[in-house]
Amino acid sequence: MVNDNPDSTDESIVTSVVAGDIDLYAEIMARYEPKLHRYVVFLIHNQTMADDIVQDTFIKAYRNLKGFNQKYKFSSWIYRIAHNEAINAIKKERHMSDDDIDELPDTSYDQRIEDIVDSTILKAHVNGCLEKLDSKYREVVQLIYFEHMKYEEVSDILHIPTSTVGVWISRAKTRLKEICKQRGVKR
Repeated sequence: MVNDNPDSTDESIVTSVVAGDIDLYAEIMARYEPKLHRYVVFLIHNQTMADDIVQDTFIKAYRNLKGFNQKYKFSSWIYRIAHNEAINAIKKERHMSDDDIDELPDTSYDQRIEDIVDSTILKAHVNGCLEKLDSKYREVVQLIYFEHMKYEEVSDILHIPTSTVGVWISRAKTRLKEICKQRGVKR
């Protein structure tokens, strides 16, 4: 049964699920499936694999709900699980090492690009530019600009200091401007 109170926090729903109201887990799935799917597709560029990874994420999260620390945000916790599952799938699919993961392409954009995203032609060019960024920069930009997370949440998900999130965003914007300029994308 889905929760009748849409204002319930993720954490309160998790507490109820852990206490035995397992049907409420459907509410968590309803809240996070589209977001996690978008995030995982962004990371791996494969719809079919993303479907499986998101399902694996929900299964793993459910099995580990009792271990969830209520001092932290549930959203950061489940995104971290999705991140790990996606990276593991990439490694398995491509037989990559941890060092190779850093070489995966990333996608991100700077503030000014938000003004042109509505244009489908420019959006296609910008996405091409995003693909040329280093994976760590693209992922940080994805979480902040597309998933609308705060630096602290991104820090929790990626296990990096909050200050590093800011540095990576700054570097991503600078590099993105260079890439877009080289590709002839005007702001």
